[in-house]
Amino acid sequence: MSEDENTAEAEGIASFESLEEAGVIEAMSDPLKEAAPSWEKEDSYQFNETNASSDMEQGSASSIDQLDRNEEKDEDQASDTNEADGTPQSSNSSSETKIDEVYQRARFPIGRRVSPRISKEKLGEFGLQSNNFTVKLEAKGLQEFPVDILKVKYVKYLYLDKNQIKSFQGADPGDLLGLEILSLQENGLPSIPLEIQLFHNLRTLNVSNNEISQIPKELLQLGNMRQLFLDSNHVESLPSGLESLRNLETLSLGKNKLTHIPDSLSALKALHTLNLEYNQLTIFSKFLCFLPRLISLNLNGNKIGSLPKEVRELKNLENLLMDHNQLTFLAVEMFQLPKIKELHLADNKLEAISPKIENFKGLRFLNLDKNLLKNIPKKISHCVMLECLSLSDNNIEELPRKIHKLKNLKQLHVNRNKMIKMADEISHLNNLKSLECSGNQITHVPIEIKNCRKITRVELNYNNIMYFPVGLCALPSLDYLTFNGNYISEIPMDISFSKQLLHLELNRNKLLIFSEYLCSLTNLEYLDLGKNQIKTIPACVSAMVSLRVLILSANKFEKFPKELCALKALQVLDISENQLQQVPSDISKLKAIQKLNFSSNQFTHFPVDLCHLKTLEDLNMSQGNGKKLTRLPEELCNMTQLKTLDISNNAFKEIPKDIGELRNLVSLHAYNNQINSLPPSFLSLKALQHLDLKGNNLRVLPNAIYNLLSLKEINFDDNPLLRPPVEICKGKQLHTIACYLQRADERDEKILEKIFNIVANNITEINFEFLQQKLHMKSSENSIPVKNTTPLSERVYQAFIKWKADQNLSLTVTAIRDRLVRALNMIGAYDIMDRITALNLYTSAIKL
Repeated sequence: MSEDENTAEAEGIASFESLEEAGVIEAMSDPLKEAAPSWEKEDSYQFNETNASSDMEQGSASSIDQLDRNEEKDEDQASDTNEADGTPQSSNSSSETKIDEVYQRARFPIGRRVSPRISKEKLGEFGLQSNNFTVKLEAKGLQEFPVDILKVKYVKYLYLDKNQIKSFQGADPGDLLGLEILSLQENGLPSIPLEIQLFHNLRTLNVSNNEISQIPKELLQLGNMRQLFLDSNHVESLPSGLESLRNLETLSLGKNKLTHIPDSLSALKALHTLNLEYNQLTIFSKFLCFLPRLISLNLNGNKIGSLPKEVRELKNLENLLMDHNQLTFLAVEMFQLPKIKELHLADNKLEAISPKIENFKGLRFLNLDKNLLKNIPKKISHCVMLECLSLSDNNIEELPRKIHKLKNLKQLHVNRNKMIKMADEISHLNNLKSLECSGNQITHVPIEIKNCRKITRVELNYNNIMYFPVGLCALPSLDYLTFNGNYISEIPMDISFSKQLLHLELNRNKLLIFSEYLCSLTNLEYLDLGKNQIKTIPACVSAMVSLRVLILSANKFEKFPKELCALKALQVLDISENQLQQVPSDISKLKAIQKLNFSSNQFTHFPVDLCHLKTLEDLNMSQGNGKKLTRLPEELCNMTQLKTLDISNNAFKEIPKDIGELRNLVSLHAYNNQINSLPPSFLSLKALQHLDLKGNNLRVLPNAIYNLLSLKEINFDDNPLLRPPVEICKGKQLHTIACYLQRADERDEKILEKIFNIVANNITEINFEFLQQKLHMKSSENSIPVKNTTPLSERVYQAFIKWKADQNLSLTVTAIRDRLVRALNMIGAYDIMDRITALNLYTSAIKL
């Protein structure tokens, strides 16, 4: 914008001509020109909201700011307002009023009623800002289209995702003319409202993730539409008349129920991105082949068995996505696509690839995972621009000899094939960064691999490698290396040179010792040596100052290695499935530890020293294959940061009474124990979401378990439950259990009250005194503020009520009843006991 234009804008811009000259009207009418780099050049079919919003905000900020300043000034100067039509009435016409009037004449049809402005206070209610054209009201609980929002200013980009809006009822047609982007994702729309035809300037509509079953003809009247997103709906067919959407560039219909493509689709001559993934298409329609500007075509997740010969007509196609289909061969005409860059053909039934693949000179990404390929044509070496080649899960025995000509190759993935050797030619791939050859029968890695100096990641899991490949130790950029499931028995000294290594896995090998050479890896953060035969740890492990994750499971440790306590940065330690019997007090030196796995060891007692680890968040003491523990220490409750606790497969009979101190506990796994009750403090675990108490001796669940509002998953199977019954708990629904317990509470209260009345109406003065002694009641003279003339039955009943109140915090209603019954037996009140027994039989029969 020129200096003169800025000056005109600063002075208020009092006429339509000056508005137009200042660039304000142009900015309002054509935002897609401003956003061209992000909208028109984007190859992906995804909805690019961020770029659209940010570009519009930047493009409109300067012009709108001045209008805002004028609005603030003129709000104080305005006099009367005609409440009938909302038109401002003022003897002094401000610059803002003039702008508003000229703006309405310029943009809207003759006769349109001028709408009143919404105050800044109203803007605040919606959480809006008045300095741009974008309004975002996602997840606001809206059930109606926000008509008033469009009267705030000239809204162009409206995001109403995650609401319950079903129609545009009440919207002024004139207000709708300004909208160019409308997003209504996740509103539960059963259909697109027919009023959509009023949005004449709409360029982008996103109604993905709704319940829409068909596209209305009214939508086809929006000739300015550039982008239409209807993903994740129930659309079964496309309407006729698609040719009216002549400007449509992006059409996304992924995850619907389309079974065929109509010939009218070929009329969308401007279309460059088409997404039809995860529908029910069985045929690659030839009509798709006559979209002259199509750049990206996504047909993933359909049931297409072949390509038509007309596919050669897609001269501008760059990206073809056909993963998860039923292709058995590729039509030779497909190799006539001159601009193809990405080809996704994973999870099909291809048995061979034509040598004509050499025609794909610009191909950069080729995914052929999960097919039936036995070899790759030599001519693939002509695809000199190829950067990623993925061939995993096939039957390939060797790679093409000339693969070294793929000088731009950065990723080579051939996992789970039948390769017995790694091709020497790989060592000439100077730009290779990622090499994955897991799940083959490779016995060694050529020393020449050291020439691939840009490699950062190597995966060679589950092969037949016996010796650690020293060539890898010379790679200056290698930071991720995995050798799980091989036959490596020792670590070479050369690994000491891999100072840059961050991640190393040697799980399930034949290592006998924790090599001192590993201790030279001072930058290593993740080390997995599980399932080997290691017995001790060298003292120099303290040099591994960056180590955060250490896995030593399923080795031969009989004593906990004290040397590990020097790892100040260690956050995760897994030493499960060993023969540990105790833990040293030095473990408290692990100041950063967050996760410990001691499962399946041979502890004689629960390691109390673990309870001093204040930073611990996850503790696993499950002893499925270890020696069963019988007692949990009270000190367990000191680990207040604990989020996950697994004490399954032991012989615990009770849970510490102060378990409620673990305020952050989210998951408690205590299945297969002998736990017979839950302490009262258990109900203080307000953060608890996952509770598994399967296979214990629980007979009663706490009455107020329904107060644990965070609980999402529960399991009380295989317990001898009486309250609630096993049948109630089978569904694993807390609500069902809670409802039962609440009703049971009410029932028990009624029964207890009846028992109080039976005793009060039948007990003698002498027996009442004896009963007070047995129940440790306070004497009636001190505890009941009534006169001596009060009838005995009333005094007894009031005494029971007070006694119950005194016991209520520590005893359940059932426990109070049982205690009273025992006391009556002790004083020999057998006639009263007979009445109570009769009551119990009666209430059991009718389930009061």
